[in-house]
Amino acid sequence: MDHLRRSFLLLMASLLTVTLAGCPGETPTAGPGSKAESKKRIVLLTNGPDPFWDTCEAGALEAEKEFELDGKGYVLSFERGDFTDKAQLDKLKQYNLQSDIAAVGISVYNPDSAAIAREMKKLQDKGVKVITFDGDINREQFRDARYAYLGTDNIVGGRELGRAAKAIRPKDVQYTFFVGSTSAANAVARMEGFVEGMGEAGTEIERLADEADKNKARKNVEGALDRNSDLNQLVGIWAYNTPQAVQVVKDRKLGEKVDVICFDAAEASIKAMGDGDVDVMVVQNPYQIGYESVKLLLAMTEDDQAIIDGYYPEYAQEGEKDLFKTELRVVVPNDNSISKDIFEPETVFMTHEEFKAWLAERSLVSS
Repeated sequence: MDHLRRSFLLLMASLLTVTLAGCPGETPTAGPGSKAESKKRIVLLTNGPDPFWDTCEAGALEAEKEFELDGKGYVLSFERGDFTDKAQLDKLKQYNLQSDIAAVGISVYNPDSAAIAREMKKLQDKGVKVITFDGDINREQFRDARYAYLGTDNIVGGRELGRAAKAIRPKDVQYTFFVGSTSAANAVARMEGFVEGMGEAGTEIERLADEADKNKARKNVEGALDRNSDLNQLVGIWAYNTPQAVQVVKDRKLGEKVDVICFDAAEASIKAMGDGDVDVMVVQNPYQIGYESVKLLLAMTEDDQAIIDGYYPEYAQEGEKDLFKTELRVVVPNDNSISKDIFEPETVFMTHEEFKAWLAERSLVSS
């Protein structure tokens, strides 16, 4: 009987094994290593959540569709940080442990972070293609942590905004900067460029950080006005800063005394310019940044040198040979007297109505 029982149990075990393994011709459930999971990821990692990045993602998705990433074995992964070093560092560490990462673009939050640069280098050592977009790493220290940078020349953008601010108020300007982080690469470049563009016509009062907290952003504007009765220009460096400044100026009825000028065109800022509450905007093209980043990373992954050379025809990690500059535009109210002649020839000059039409053609609400 014991012998028969053992034989029966062995038979049942064999049948169970066959059942679990499946029959010839059946499609197994997706799991690690299955065809459903075999696509490689092209990742774009932002510095934090913001409507600016929604527009960037739309451009990236358009590139994913146009260049048929799916048919080539790739999938786009658009991921957002939270305006901290740690969030980006944790993401990069994850990518270094994952085998499906083909390429990574990162908008660096802290350009001086040796830890972030180290993880970027590790990815490159594994054969992963790495670029920065919108916010670069510290080029003096960590330039080799990425292949190249793609995005706005923030020094030039800041300089253009400074020139516009000086045109609005040619002398005795007292200005304060409002931004999420005063150490972020794009913020530093924009503020330094602004100082250059403004020149001796104005005096910088403060640089106030809010850690991307909109309540703190508003309080920073209120505090700056309370501390400095001569403050007459509020400079919004990140997209969400301007609507906070606009609301405080309106609440305090300071529109005749205080100018609101800004980087980026949040939907609320565009409306505010139409209402006469924003005096000038320097606007990036996040849609283009997302689109071009995906196109470049795909070309790098597939070793398409012709496309890469189109971005960096004299590539070298020196000077500006590893920088691809995306579009920049100055937007002014329809009845503004600012002349386009004070800006760089490459900078697009638009009235408010022209800019709204440009957005509508692309089904965008911000930029």
